[in-house]
Amino acid sequence: MDRDGRRRPSSSFGRAYALTEETPVYVISVAAQLSGLHPQTLRQYDRLGLVSPDRTAGRGRRYSARDIELLRQVQQLSQDEGINLAGIKRIIELENQVAALQARVAELASAVDGAAAAMQQREAQVHASYRRDLVPYQDVQQASALVVWRPKPKRPMD
Repeated sequence: MDRDGRRRPSSSFGRAYALTEETPVYVISVAAQLSGLHPQTLRQYDRLGLVSPDRTAGRGRRYSARDIELLRQVQQLSQDEGINLAGIKRIIELENQVAALQARVAELASAVDGAAAAMQQREAQVHASYRRDLVPYQDVQQASALVVWRPKPKRPMD
């Protein structure tokens, strides 16, 4: 994960040519054209932490399709909604936090479902192990009558 809380694909030999929306492929000039912003604006957004592209070994910026979409969103929030850059940064942080929490909820729901299935399986095993010649115990409702039994004392043998 990078500092934005996004998962970056790990580069491996088998997936060298697999492009996703997270794959950093656009240089800053192309990203600026695609987003409709000036390259200097992209550099400023990077410095402020609004949109943080990946870096090459030579420290050049590489933008992904997701980064381009985020740049457009920042521009729309800034120009159309009148939100300042600090507010936009907070919005992005909260959106990333919500996405992470939703993923965690899904993970926990899956774990709960797995535990419930395991419990039902174990319960079925226990029920299958019951002896068939025994009668299940049934709790008798308490009655209001009280029965006391006292054995008769044995007489001593004379």
